[in-house]
Amino acid sequence: MAAAVWRGSELGTPVASVVSSGWALLDQELPGGGWPCHALAEVLSPQPAVLEWRLLGPALRQVVARGGQVVVVAPPRQPHLPGLVHAGLDPRQLVWIQADTPAERLWVTEQLIKSGSAGALVAWVPQARQEQIRRLQVCAQSCAGLVFLCRPEAAQHEASAAPLRVHASLGLDWALRVQVFKRRGPVHAGQVTLPSVPGGLASVLTPRLLRPSQFFLPRESSHAVGRLAPRSTPTPQPAPH
Repeated sequence: MAAAVWRGSELGTPVASVVSSGWALLDQELPGGGWPCHALAEVLSPQPAVLEWRLLGPALRQVVARGGQVVVVAPPRQPHLPGLVHAGLDPRQLVWIQADTPAERLWVTEQLIKSGSAGALVAWVPQARQEQIRRLQVCAQSCAGLVFLCRPEAAQHEASAAPLRVHASLGLDWALRVQVFKRRGPVHAGQVTLPSVPGGLASVLTPRLLRPSQFFLPRESSHAVGRLAPRSTPTPQPAPH
């Protein structure tokens, strides 16, 4: 009986099933060690459809490898198929649904969650309200696949029924910075830095461009060159008669 009791200070329980995020450092901060099934996961970012693919790509690749379909709803930008192929996503297992209005996006997302036919669902619902997300979360509890809601970073200050919420932003040298600001368990203080060069660029970028911060950020000098010399005191001159 004691083993079935979950304490709020514990991370990772109870979680029915998860899919590894593909990032070892991030998995350490996610309950159960990965993205949750049977629940919503919100991904917030400063600009839509810029960082979501890089963050979710490793998990989506696992879904495709197992024969599952990835369904994307209303992406603000057309998915870049060559980049997705380089990331290991077979276009034949990618379904793109265009929905123009907020009502259409929510309706399509809800129907897909209820059907449970997708191995992973990624939906852009920037204008979703609190009660609408709660409805989607109730539906997701019966869905065995991954369900991601992509929303603007301003939504971080709004209440949400999603049990897992993360914020993704750009760091130095192509890195992703991820903050898990809502999860089942203790509060996550700080950010996780994930090395992430966009697909296809790692093989063509020079070492200088792979680590641009080493060349363009100011660094403290380890020697005395450039140190200001002490200002000399001028010799007083006699006043003219």
